[in-house]
Amino acid sequence: MASDAAIGIHDLSFATSEFVLPHTALAEHNGTEVGKYHVGIGQRSMSVAAEDEDIVTLGAAAAAPIIARHGTDEIRTVVFATESSIDQAKSAGVYVHSLLGLPTATRVVELKQACYGATAALQFAIGLVHRDPTQRVLVIASDISKYELDSPGEATQGAAAVAMLVGPDPALVRIEGPSGLFTADVMDFWRPNYREAALVDGQESITAYLQAVEGTWKDYTERGGHALEEFSAFCYHQPFTKMAYKAHRHLLNTCGYDTDDAEIKRAIGQTTAYNAVIGNSYTASVYLGLAALLDQADDLTGKSIGFLSYGSGSVAEFFAGSVVPGYRQHLRTEAHREAIDRRRPLDYAAYRWLHQRSFPADGGDHPTQEQTSGTFRLAALRGHKRIYERH
Repeated sequence: MASDAAIGIHDLSFATSEFVLPHTALAEHNGTEVGKYHVGIGQRSMSVAAEDEDIVTLGAAAAAPIIARHGTDEIRTVVFATESSIDQAKSAGVYVHSLLGLPTATRVVELKQACYGATAALQFAIGLVHRDPTQRVLVIASDISKYELDSPGEATQGAAAVAMLVGPDPALVRIEGPSGLFTADVMDFWRPNYREAALVDGQESITAYLQAVEGTWKDYTERGGHALEEFSAFCYHQPFTKMAYKAHRHLLNTCGYDTDDAEIKRAIGQTTAYNAVIGNSYTASVYLGLAALLDQADDLTGKSIGFLSYGSGSVAEFFAGSVVPGYRQHLRTEAHREAIDRRRPLDYAAYRWLHQRSFPADGGDHPTQEQTSGTFRLAALRGHKRIYERH
């Protein structure tokens, strides 16, 4: 099943925003019992981007520690996955390339297919490394999820970026073949070009997600993948963490297994820790799940992990990875926890102001307030151009 060369995730780092809105504040505003959020959808808080943060600043912040550790010499490709893109033509990755000081001899592209995009980027990266094992590929998944105020989706918002260095002889997770694939034309979630906030049919999205779980698993097993019992854990896309539980329960049902609550928690419980307090990070979600699992679990050396990546509309993929011996020496557990703990709490009024704020489209000079304490910031929109700064 595995290819001749071991290729996979050599390093992984994530970043999130300056601010956080606890779901207790949202519940108080809505007059809602907080258990609807804490238990019903499995969310505790959501990351909120500062006025001077966007997918570029988050992506650069996630990738900077990887560059600091490994340098730039072997990176010849940057693949930026997002569904909250800032430009219809220019890749957000080009701005990150500049902020990080990467060499000019680099290809940079942006990939889009709802929340699935980062997995497409990972598979693209594996193909490039297989073709030329002397290079590494920087994959960045960065998103800010946004729904209408007072809508059902509001409580699932979030903001984060995950950066992964993909290369030969990986230090963290070896990605294995085959992949199970599934695509169906459904309108469960979409964002037309004229809208800042996404549109979502919540029940249709859950149905489409579960259909994709079944479809990808069927294709995966038909192509000779692992049996279900060979996996030690599963990383699902988490639009809200309770969805991972629904998805795994559906997979167990599909395979004729008992849907024991304790077994489901054992398989996915540790993957939800970061998503529960960050919220939906779209393309980054599955890999935040992986970060949480690697940072918390007992020794996973040699264990198989199942990945289910789902993007509305819809495209999905199921694939496997095996954890590499010595992986714990390369984790960024302390930095990841600091990224979450450093966020400053917002009250609902401040969150609402940030949510409603947008740049005028007149091409004027529109500086931002200096709010982020991070290394990278969006300083202004000037002459229709985004101006970034590095502190």
